[in-house]
Amino acid sequence: MSHLFPTYSRWEVEPDIAEGCFIIGKDGKRYLDFTSGIGVCNLGHRPKAVQEAVNSQLNRFWHVSNLFVQGEQEAAAKRLADGANMDLVFFANSGAEANEAAIKLARKATGRKKIITFENSFHGRTFATMSATGQEKIKAGFGPMLETFTYLPLNDIEAVKQAIDSETAAVMLEVVQGEGGIHIGEQEFLNEVGQLCKKNGALYIIDEIQTGVGRTGKPFAFQHFQLTPDIVTTAKGLGSGLPIGAVIGRKEQAHFFGPGSHGSTFGGNPLAIAAANATMEIIFEKEFLKVVEKNSEYLYEQMSKKLGSLPAITEIRQLGMMIGLETSADVPLLVKELRMDGLLTLSAGHNVLRLLPPLTVKETEIDEAVEILQSVLISYSNAAV
Repeated sequence: MSHLFPTYSRWEVEPDIAEGCFIIGKDGKRYLDFTSGIGVCNLGHRPKAVQEAVNSQLNRFWHVSNLFVQGEQEAAAKRLADGANMDLVFFANSGAEANEAAIKLARKATGRKKIITFENSFHGRTFATMSATGQEKIKAGFGPMLETFTYLPLNDIEAVKQAIDSETAAVMLEVVQGEGGIHIGEQEFLNEVGQLCKKNGALYIIDEIQTGVGRTGKPFAFQHFQLTPDIVTTAKGLGSGLPIGAVIGRKEQAHFFGPGSHGSTFGGNPLAIAAANATMEIIFEKEFLKVVEKNSEYLYEQMSKKLGSLPAITEIRQLGMMIGLETSADVPLLVKELRMDGLLTLSAGHNVLRLLPPLTVKETEIDEAVEILQSVLISYSNAAV
């Protein structure tokens, strides 16, 4: 009997060791990991530079509280602010905490309560972020949600025009909906949302929990669309596996998050900060991101060539190293069969197979993954005939 609450449908794999793009199970089986810990291990498993940075911090101090000035924390905040071309950072422990803080900041800064979010979005599982999420299955059984959220279809600008008003504190969205099925915002829609926010005195919050820190081939996904958000949240890829999240904002918001207004005991923990600094030092380099873009293009080319014409595939959606394969196959069964063949993948949204390979993935590893995908999907296509 397990003494863990059964909140996860666990796989049959128990990892023994992981390095780079691979996990070795306790049974000795090797798995090509195209989940990256659900978009967390952007540099692959146990990147040397990050491990060295954490080991160094372990020998100095582990925790002192945020009452102390910490130079490494300041350095991490500067890297994040510079990467997003913004000003100020608050460190949390997770994406949900970062989004919770962003919601609080938007409400306090505007003096308003209404927040517009989008159908198929995912913003977390705390009460406020669950309320912000546009998926009913996330909320089932928890009673009434917070009543200050309005949910609209993504890419429907007319719906936003109808909903936004002088009572709107913020519009909050993911430029790529990760958990919702790799649905990508359209350029014109994203631009107009920003214009409507400015016109109505609302803040533009972009949730980059999954898309941030190089996942799409840029420091942040909103930079593909030349957007100017008021608040950005990020988490997953920031610490290469150590728990950390962050809210990135503008200097004009400093007054609203003054002493005593918000806090976190473990937010910006020295070990997580060490990991974040080492991670960003690598990922925010232009040459590194150029390689990510190149390999993303190669991955799309190979998938289009070898998977695109298969009857089981209805659409391939991708931005950088975020890939959604919409399929007529049974996705949970497909994920299991791919895993049995040595490829780790995820499900997302409705009938979508989600791939989140490490940003460090090589062409040979892409070839191996596409070959496994092709083999399993062909068997589905043949079975459907």
